[in-house]
Amino acid sequence: MDLANILQLGIKEIRGLMRDPIMLVLILFSFSFQIYTSAGSGTETLSRAPIAIVDEDQSPLSIRIIEAFQPPFFTTPSTITQGEMDRRMDEGLDTFALDIPPDFQRDLLAGKRPEIQLNVDATRMAQAFSGAGYVQQIVSAEIAEFHDRYRTDDPTSAELVLRPRFNPELNGGWFQAVMGISNSVTMLALILAGAALIREREHGTIEHLLVMPVTPLEIMLSKIWSTSLVILLGTAFALVVMCQWVLGIPLQGSLPLFMAGTALHVFATASLGIFLATLAGSMPQFGMLMILVLLPLQVLSGAQTPRESMPEIVQWIMLAAPNTHHVILSQSILFSGAGLAVVWPQMVALLLLGIALFVFSLGKFRGFLK
Repeated sequence: MDLANILQLGIKEIRGLMRDPIMLVLILFSFSFQIYTSAGSGTETLSRAPIAIVDEDQSPLSIRIIEAFQPPFFTTPSTITQGEMDRRMDEGLDTFALDIPPDFQRDLLAGKRPEIQLNVDATRMAQAFSGAGYVQQIVSAEIAEFHDRYRTDDPTSAELVLRPRFNPELNGGWFQAVMGISNSVTMLALILAGAALIREREHGTIEHLLVMPVTPLEIMLSKIWSTSLVILLGTAFALVVMCQWVLGIPLQGSLPLFMAGTALHVFATASLGIFLATLAGSMPQFGMLMILVLLPLQVLSGAQTPRESMPEIVQWIMLAAPNTHHVILSQSILFSGAGLAVVWPQMVALLLLGIALFVFSLGKFRGFLK
């Protein structure tokens, strides 16, 4: 193995990447705009949910209920008629439609149990689940305070003190932004390494490599280190500029330790990308393979939903995926401030998976060059 050959071939890969505007746009988008949008739109926290209210009672109590719905959880309520309610929900204008019936306040003061109808657009899953509970709490609190003639807290025998760790603001956007970085690293490691090999075949330069005094090991290492360099630079930009400066996310742990874990993750995932490229005959075929591989990796890694909520067999199978360990490592370091003493199992797992995938892909790559 000649290190000079690996260096020069890697520089060639970087130059080829610099001449590919589509790949450059993809890299810039993945580490900038995609991170920003993940923090703002990927959260499941109730925020500015549209609500409309049909006030058929026109009483002080109904007005009090209407005024209780305010930003940031809800938009300012739209007062509509009963005939408009179904049409507006069909058009997707409202997530919630609250119908206060006639004589609601009078029936309440008379000791009856009047009902309020809440219509929910269940196609908006995140807002429907959490928002229905918010609406019920707000309406119940306003009715109780109106009925008792004063505002007070229910006496309890014990007080629950909430101390959220690692995310004191309970801001789901922080989590989504960091997990967006992990997903971008996984995606780009697969695409850049695999596309580099497909590009050699489509441009006819693979024949040039075969007549040069270079080995398959040197070619594969050059593609991996050049891919790793580009991704690590993009990751550093996303962490410092997008997460810390733009979004104001307080990252707790050691960034060099996280970058070391990311380098192991890129090594393993880029090896997998080269293997996929040896199976594909063209870039469209490689794209189809990417869909089959990338979506399960991102959905089942724990970046979107906790692994503990998945079937146990899925949890065990996904331990063979490098990004599963990278997600665990990312959350431990960047949120919990964990050190090497905590994340060394994930580092070792990424190293072993990387070596196994590299050796396997190298065997397929040698057959690809023949």
